[in-house]
Amino acid sequence: MAQETPLAGVHRELGAKLVDFAGWSMPVRYGSETAEHVAVRTAAGLFDLSHMGEVEVSGPEAARALDRALVGRASAIGVGRARYSLVVGEDGGTIDDLVVYRLAEDRFLVVANAANSGAVAAELAVRAEGFDADVHDASGEWALVAVQGPRSVDVLSGVVEVTGSGGADPASLRYYAIAPAVLAGHDVLLARTGYTGEDGFEVYCRPDAAEGVWRALLAVGRPHGLVPAGLSCRDTLRLEAGMPLYGHELTRQTTPFEAGLGRVVAFDKPDGFVGDAALARRRDEGPAVVLVGLVAAGKRSPRAGQAVVDPSSGEEVGAVTSGSPSPTLGRPIAMAYVPGDLADAGTRLEVDVRGSREPVEVVALPFYARER
Repeated sequence: MAQETPLAGVHRELGAKLVDFAGWSMPVRYGSETAEHVAVRTAAGLFDLSHMGEVEVSGPEAARALDRALVGRASAIGVGRARYSLVVGEDGGTIDDLVVYRLAEDRFLVVANAANSGAVAAELAVRAEGFDADVHDASGEWALVAVQGPRSVDVLSGVVEVTGSGGADPASLRYYAIAPAVLAGHDVLLARTGYTGEDGFEVYCRPDAAEGVWRALLAVGRPHGLVPAGLSCRDTLRLEAGMPLYGHELTRQTTPFEAGLGRVVAFDKPDGFVGDAALARRRDEGPAVVLVGLVAAGKRSPRAGQAVVDPSSGEEVGAVTSGSPSPTLGRPIAMAYVPGDLADAGTRLEVDVRGSREPVEVVALPFYARER
């Protein structure tokens, strides 16, 4: 039976369509997924992300342990800041992609995807052996609510209590930063991060505070156009923003270099990292395939798993990893892995959409980028 988040009752009250996602009962939509998508692009959306996993790494050598465990350099993250990173196997294949927050000099919060949180916690514990660091799977101790969209600052500013004694001011919190705050009387961690391509915030709170936090955000946010938003629109939003999804663009068979994430890999760490030799070889050899964006000429949308075909030879040359109609662009879009010689923007390819060859054009990622 699927696990429920602390907000399960609220979702039912709001009429959400619930589905089993990574072993969790999650709201996929509350009404129209297109309307929810548009609300996030133009105003704000409220998401329950309490299925995500949180792993706390603490101790005098916590930074060194994470440097060894992850492809990035956790030791270079400033207190109150965050970085995107990945954990890979000895073969360089991706186990998960993560956000790493540094809460104090000797304390980190690693946020993992729901389906991989147990594996990430176990892997970090093994890789921390020999370091003076403690790894604790704290997933059951946190709930997570996100507000995403151009009006998100207005929403958070109306509910976060900013006092002279401290607490984060949403308007001044930097991108990829985190700070303690008080929201609707609850102590929370407020982070300015997200997965939609828009400005936004993620609120980490205790599970028993989640409903109060959600209701306060919804009440203050409605005048700003805030609506509850489900996982379906979250997927189309991240696709437009060219953000990878584990199990689609990132798998145990792909390394950061195929996915265009080589920039987050740091090879010059004193203790190295698990998988560094394999990734160094992939860096030097160059990936056999690369991740590209595709825009369809017609109305039929490519979907994950469908074959990408080179029309000049008729041969299958790749596969779609994610695909959907784009509410923002008004055209079907997709991401796919193709050989490097077919990855240039403007290259004409085809996708086998249920037996019909649909023309597509390679474009640079992301499909959508907000105005800064």
